[in-house]
Amino acid sequence: MFGIVRPCQHVLCKGLYADWMGHLCGLCLALRDEHGHLSRLVTNYDGLLVSVLTDAQSPTPVSRRRAGPCALRGFKSADVVQSEGVRLAASVSLLLAAGKVKDHVSDGDGAYARRPVAAGATRLAGRWSSAGTAMAGTLGFDPTPLTAAAGRQALLERAAPTGLRELTGPTEDAVAAAFAHTGVLAGKPHNREPLEAAGRSFGRLAHLIDAVEDLADDRASGAYNPLAATGTGLDEARRHCDAAHAGLRAAVDELDLPRAALTRALLVRETGNAISRAFATGTHGPGHAPGPGHPPGDPGAPPGRKPPKRDPGGLLSLACGLMSCCTCGLYRPPWDEEREGSCCERFDCSGYDGCGNCTNCCNCCSGDDGGCGCDGCGCDCSC
Repeated sequence: MFGIVRPCQHVLCKGLYADWMGHLCGLCLALRDEHGHLSRLVTNYDGLLVSVLTDAQSPTPVSRRRAGPCALRGFKSADVVQSEGVRLAASVSLLLAAGKVKDHVSDGDGAYARRPVAAGATRLAGRWSSAGTAMAGTLGFDPTPLTAAAGRQALLERAAPTGLRELTGPTEDAVAAAFAHTGVLAGKPHNREPLEAAGRSFGRLAHLIDAVEDLADDRASGAYNPLAATGTGLDEARRHCDAAHAGLRAAVDELDLPRAALTRALLVRETGNAISRAFATGTHGPGHAPGPGHPPGDPGAPPGRKPPKRDPGGLLSLACGLMSCCTCGLYRPPWDEEREGSCCERFDCSGYDGCGNCTNCCNCCSGDDGGCGCDGCGCDCSC
């Protein structure tokens, strides 16, 4: 499960976390039911946002179904989302995963540099792309911006160094198209413009955060990185991220959302947390917001939290990957980037009621800004 919006149960109120899990499990099961168990590998936190947006715009809650016990839920059953929005999220996740695999093959990253691995990955990406395109067609969604994004990105990266905004363009267009179609599915065509604006801001933010997090590794391996290619320093990258986040917040404020709490929690607060994670310089306790600085793993970063362990490869890596897959991500190996980047790994949340009396914060703010970290209620519980 990859993506920049990955909240843990310590930073979402209990009701919002259960709602988010309903969308997450609904996406996973939609992928399984329509495309087989292997497709569950593409479950994508950011792709899940289109399901959340569709639900938030609907005048009545979307339908749900009872799902059986799962390791991710502590082997408990649950009511999970079953809607056109979650099917759109499945289509987007398949297309994003296909593009990501093709990009790895094109760059020859790690094991993808080996011809048998590259050939197998290319075939798998082709299958995922075909499946995502077919599913998009049943929803009336034109997937061209998503299917063309990887090719456009490769052309831009092979061209002479260009501006950072131009490099993030394919990602912005892809996310804008997916976000905009949620308004069609929910019967809210007047939301199209702010949805596209939110998608462009989120796409730019996701691209930049990915570049910041990969900067040290890309420099070491000689791989392409948009920050290095354009000579963009970390301070300037932080300003770009903050500007994109401000644009995202403004676009969300313009949306007609009958039930806005989860959308605001994910698209406003959690994206802010993602920026803080990317630019964190060391270990901070609860209530302390990390500031700009060196990306994780940068040798110039000040001492603090230990850097993540390296993937050892071989049978151990394969076994841990299978274990993570079989438990839907409940188990994470020590070298997993999402384990290292999560709230609970970066901060010591033990002894806190939902990260600093989060429950009281949710009660006094009525959940309008997504629960924890609310403005105006006198409590600061954002990790």
